[in-house]
Amino acid sequence: MGTAKFAVFVDLENCGAKVDTLSNILEKVKIRGDILLGKVYGYSDRFSDLKEILLSNTFTVVPSLRYGAAQKNNADIMLVIDALTTAYSNPLIDSFCIVSGDSDYVPLVGTLKSLGKFVLGISRSEVASSIFINACNEFQFLETVGVSPRRPVRTKNRRSVLETEPDDEDALCKLIEGILSEAEEDEMYASELKGVLLRLRPQFNEKTYGCGTFGKLLNKLSPKYGTFRMRNDSYNVMVSLVPDQSGSSQPEASPLTNENWQAAFSAQLQRYKDDGFERINPSILKADITSAYPDFSEKSIGFRRFSDILKQLEKDGYLKLEMDSQRNMLVKML
Repeated sequence: MGTAKFAVFVDLENCGAKVDTLSNILEKVKIRGDILLGKVYGYSDRFSDLKEILLSNTFTVVPSLRYGAAQKNNADIMLVIDALTTAYSNPLIDSFCIVSGDSDYVPLVGTLKSLGKFVLGISRSEVASSIFINACNEFQFLETVGVSPRRPVRTKNRRSVLETEPDDEDALCKLIEGILSEAEEDEMYASELKGVLLRLRPQFNEKTYGCGTFGKLLNKLSPKYGTFRMRNDSYNVMVSLVPDQSGSSQPEASPLTNENWQAAFSAQLQRYKDDGFERINPSILKADITSAYPDFSEKSIGFRRFSDILKQLEKDGYLKLEMDSQRNMLVKML
């Protein structure tokens, strides 16, 4: 996996402007490569909680000046101009991350791709245009972005992996698992893995964990957690996930039944709400439920279709079903 050189352009209104959310976006990009340039659009005093993470990642902010009905388009146009200027003037940057799902950015994506640039799109599922999704080289829904594998149970006051204590072995192991799960190949060179760790956590040092080298640290963590393994390839150490491991040390969830399925769905909906999402695409909810409960099926809890489950949850007051402008169903958290 080569080291890409990214420019990141973030529409704050689109991503929800939460510290955890922005941290997860940066983690996703830093696994792929270095961020050489970053800009956020629509910044105002109500986003002051983001100051530390923006400054520490050397992002430039473009303020939100609200005037007239066209004020939203002003920010969109500025993002397009900045992205194209960067593409033409900075030959070091070969990859772009656009955090927005607006179809207005499709011509920008097309131009960047024609210049040989890789385009990663990230957006909330409720506002992601299918045209924009298909135009990108790769697209991620914001609800699924994050280094660590998703867990069915969310702890309170969850912090980004970037904010964990430097000597927390549990957090470090989960970070390693997340990096390996995102790798293009089944295994990574240990030196490459360390390089990604340093991009995600610049303060990382093996000695903090009582080890003189990175190899010794891996040898310490591998048997302790059992989620990744190493092998020697000539003079190189290769690291990979253990087969049939999800990377999560959480116990397997009990199967969904007629008695507990609503509680499980309610907990997942609350997680989205805690993370700052007001609406999501139903496919995101189904994917997370299936990930948490691998044996899940509609018929196992007495329904024919997933839409029938959603209608029952709406009837019982857990959510509200809405339609977007393209007549696609959305789930609104209550």
